[in-house]
Amino acid sequence: MKSTFMCIVLAVAATLTFSALAQTGGAATPSNGASLPAAPSASGTPAGTPALNTGTKVGAINVEGAIFGSNEGQRDLQALQKKYEPKQAELKNQNDELEALKKQLSTQQDKLNEEALNNLKKTIEGKQKSFDRNVQDAQEEVGSQQQDIASRILQKMAPVIIKYAEENGFGMIIDTSKPWPQSPILMAGQGVDITPAVVTLYNAQSGVAAPAAATTAKPAAPKTGTPKPSAPATPKTNEPQKQ
Repeated sequence: MKSTFMCIVLAVAATLTFSALAQTGGAATPSNGASLPAAPSASGTPAGTPALNTGTKVGAINVEGAIFGSNEGQRDLQALQKKYEPKQAELKNQNDELEALKKQLSTQQDKLNEEALNNLKKTIEGKQKSFDRNVQDAQEEVGSQQQDIASRILQKMAPVIIKYAEENGFGMIIDTSKPWPQSPILMAGQGVDITPAVVTLYNAQSGVAAPAAATTAKPAAPKTGTPKPSAPATPKTNEPQKQ
């Protein structure tokens, strides 16, 4: 039997968004076409699910941290980083070429005739547009594949969250993946955080060993217009907090 907060956890699979993916504006929806849980009724109970007597405790989980802090999440992100290393090198070369041309313009513009100066400016403009377009494409590709990873893992992790909450008397679980004011959760102390426990249980269930030199950082595409590309870089993420 499922607790009344089941819809809250499972709905994350359709609505979860990540800070590193904010520019894509996409939700982490299942990529395998699996049906989504029924919308909750006005009382907060999923349609067709009888009301149950659940615990009274409130727990918190960093869903993003749990997904990408799991052995499976770390493994898949490392593979994604490896996959995009050639693209990162390509963007760096494009950026270096562009910066060299800009330096040439800065140092030689007073010495060039009007035709040469205009040609150099057009070259820089064309390469800048091409670079920005390639950065955006890489950003979208990385974001999409991050969402695929998150959706796939969350579909398997959600039942683990539900089972742990039911067995430990939790009547509500809140997601702390995003800081306030991006989310309505102002604060949640470590005493109510179930993230480490869920990650431990999921790792045992998945059977995936911790990858060598594991990192919970997510690869992120470079920002358009920045001097040096960093796709896919490894910005900080919300790692599971220790109890």
